[in-house]
Amino acid sequence: MSPIGDPHVACVINLTHLLVRGVGERARVQVQGPVRMAPRSVPQPDLALLRPRSYMREGAITTDALLVIEVADSSLQYDSTVKLRLYARAGIAEHWIVDANGEALEVYRSPSGDRYAEHRHLGLGETVSPLAFPDAVIPIDSIFA
Repeated sequence: MSPIGDPHVACVINLTHLLVRGVGERARVQVQGPVRMAPRSVPQPDLALLRPRSYMREGAITTDALLVIEVADSSLQYDSTVKLRLYARAGIAEHWIVDANGEALEVYRSPSGDRYAEHRHLGLGETVSPLAFPDAVIPIDSIFA
């Protein structure tokens, strides 16, 4: 596996800041940590917005994940096929794919089987909010700053 590039790291740093500021104490922001999914899958999204609880005794599971985010530079194809299906099958309500090279965000909502019923492509000049926190408005430009 090749090392993570600077644009990937910058997007993770920026999104971490934006999400923590936007959701405050209402959720926990997990950075590059596992989310256990049945039966044996344990993906490690770049970011996950989790229900507010202690994770000391039990790590994040599917029902904790309000939003999972993958930042893609060299992994865009894999993230938008394999991981997308995995998150949809697990019933993750919302999944974002950040295209670090194309400076765009793919938003997927309403999982149904191994797909999402809703898909939006957002670019510079637009905004997005996590489904669980519509008041936490994130300018797309600030992800790529």
